[in-house]
Amino acid sequence: MGSSDTEKTLESYGPDIGERTSGLTRVREWILVEGDRLVVAALVSIAAFLGFLVLDEVGIISVLNGDSITRLAGGMIAGTFSLVTLVVSINQLILSQEFAAAGESERQLEGVVSFREDVAETAAVPAVPASPTRLLELLTASVRDHGGELESAIDDHDDELAAQVGWYAADVQERADRLDETLEHTKFGTFQAVSAAIGYDDAWQLYVARHVKGRYGDELPAEGREALEELIETLELFSVAREHFKTTYLQRELTRFSQLTIYCGVPAILSAMLIGFLYADLGGPSISVDFLPVVVAALVAVVVSPLALLTSYILRTATVTRRTASVGPMLPQKAPDEGPFDVTYAEESESGSPTGSD
Repeated sequence: MGSSDTEKTLESYGPDIGERTSGLTRVREWILVEGDRLVVAALVSIAAFLGFLVLDEVGIISVLNGDSITRLAGGMIAGTFSLVTLVVSINQLILSQEFAAAGESERQLEGVVSFREDVAETAAVPAVPASPTRLLELLTASVRDHGGELESAIDDHDDELAAQVGWYAADVQERADRLDETLEHTKFGTFQAVSAAIGYDDAWQLYVARHVKGRYGDELPAEGREALEELIETLELFSVAREHFKTTYLQRELTRFSQLTIYCGVPAILSAMLIGFLYADLGGPSISVDFLPVVVAALVAVVVSPLALLTSYILRTATVTRRTASVGPMLPQKAPDEGPFDVTYAEESESGSPTGSD
């Protein structure tokens, strides 16, 4: 099998950190994940302000129609109340996850301690860093080292095994290097770690590693089998770490979103009420018609702020959740007929175990 064929059959169908190059893609990533959520929400409110002014300027809407504006104000008050109520419910759901009996808390602590011990043993270090970013850096370095050991172990082979395993090991090292470079430029924090980790296709690498183990395990030299086992173990720990940090991040992020929505909810309701009061006079609006569009547009932008916060936070949390939907070597983004391995089940052998073919 040639190198080009190997690259095609082992092509990843997941995300790949470091491959976002186009300007449109960078803008999309900033809006969805990387941008500060308050800035994104502010941009949504500003867009509502400018859109209201433009629509009034071109004559599509008219702020002089008091009946329409007051009905709009009433609808905004009801909608803001509903949104705030929904956010309070979300906050209560998050808080319910924080309540745990002594036994449950002890099991959680033991699980975290056991995980850190496993990482320290795999990475051959005396202690694991407390920072999420540095912990992922440690696991990434271990993945790169085990990939290099696997590649060195099959240097003497000149057959399909060398083509498949060698390309895979080189790809593991290349992707680990890109992730390590990204982590070095991130700040300490849970989201920075999650943001970098969601661009690493560990599920695909684990899927291929297990196939290599099942198909070529007996043909690999002892050093290669050991390196492959350690690589699989490290990739599994990486997946666990990312899921743990993702859960922690989502809890913190949704709690912060709840607080900010409450902070914005009261001004939003008051602004909607003020819009109605502007048209309460039977003689027409209580302020000059020249300033009325700007004032109403500004009040509408304030009313929209809780919805803008909801939009910005849901965009990020939904994107993070979607991109980390796979658990281990399960790839929901792949179509049923996509490669790289065509595994079929022949008739059972005398031992009763199925056989797979590529």
